[in-house]
Amino acid sequence: MQVVSRYGAALSEHPDSADAVGEVIGEILEAVGPSPDLAVLFISAVHRESVNEVAETIHQALAPSAFVGATAVSVIWGPTEVEESPALCLWAAAQCPAQSVRLEAVRGSDGWAVDGIPADAEGTLLVIPDPFTFPSDALLEVEPAMTVVGGLASAAGRPGGNRLVLGRQVYSDGAVGVVLDPEIEVRTVVSQGCRPIGQPFTVTSSEGNIVSAMGGRPAIDRLRETLVALDEADRALVAKGLHMGIVIDEHQSEFGRGDFLIRGLVGADEETGALAVGDSVDVGTTVQFQVRDAATADEDLRELMADAAAGSALVFTCNGRGTHLFDGPDHDAAVVHAALDAAPVAGMFCAGELGPISGHNFLHGFTASVVLFP
Repeated sequence: MQVVSRYGAALSEHPDSADAVGEVIGEILEAVGPSPDLAVLFISAVHRESVNEVAETIHQALAPSAFVGATAVSVIWGPTEVEESPALCLWAAAQCPAQSVRLEAVRGSDGWAVDGIPADAEGTLLVIPDPFTFPSDALLEVEPAMTVVGGLASAAGRPGGNRLVLGRQVYSDGAVGVVLDPEIEVRTVVSQGCRPIGQPFTVTSSEGNIVSAMGGRPAIDRLRETLVALDEADRALVAKGLHMGIVIDEHQSEFGRGDFLIRGLVGADEETGALAVGDSVDVGTTVQFQVRDAATADEDLRELMADAAAGSALVFTCNGRGTHLFDGPDHDAAVVHAALDAAPVAGMFCAGELGPISGHNFLHGFTASVVLFP
């Protein structure tokens, strides 16, 4: 069989798992041919009890060298987001060497240890963890030398409810992934969907995630100053949720889109003047308040994808985006698909997204993390 393309993606919305997997296998064989180097499966909760059979069928028909997948609340294919409905999407790549890995985390007296990553691994780790049984933050702490991308399985609201695929095996805990060959020059786009308000401040007093002073004044006073200067539209956005952007690379003279790690502002203490942030903030760090809405999220993703040439993409977007954030369906999928001139796109809605900001790996929320393949 002649290989038509290096990449392929196929979707079936058939509620019967056997019919659905048969449909996508046929399309992948036509697009990429048998024995792809890598296959990735995104499958909705309606197919959860059939995942073992689905994985075995894909193996027998395609024989991919590396194969991973997960259940998700919603699935992405091309310009389409199939939200909370039956969906089975299969993505495959030729000329994309990858090594499958099964990750498990063990907590010891010195903290978390993550088993399963080869000692000599380098390049990019594409990983899909279960949010209830695998501490993704621990993975980011122990693997700083690799670019870590992916998203957390999202088809269940309790431990044991998700399914993770690794080759012929199906798990309900831990994490699965692939280490991509370093010669495969993947790029990442991480769209956090926020924009700064007010001005940046230097943190002058903090402990852990408690910021007491910014620019030599109580943090809550700096917040009040920022709010007073806003127009009515931005104040309305603040009322829906306020965030703090934490600069990752302090060596820059100016900070803009993509320079901040976005974390939620989770509390304020009028008595002490301190603010609580959803992450640790060190003294000397530059921070700036941020807002998020559909228009900002749209602008952010479009700007970041504007120069993103790629042969294909995997999209890991937050399950709080989609029609929960945007006025209509298919937003993130359509933006990525159009930016790549209709190249094959696949992905899933996640319970947390993994991707780098300024060269450092992070776990995000309300983010679209896009993996671009050459």
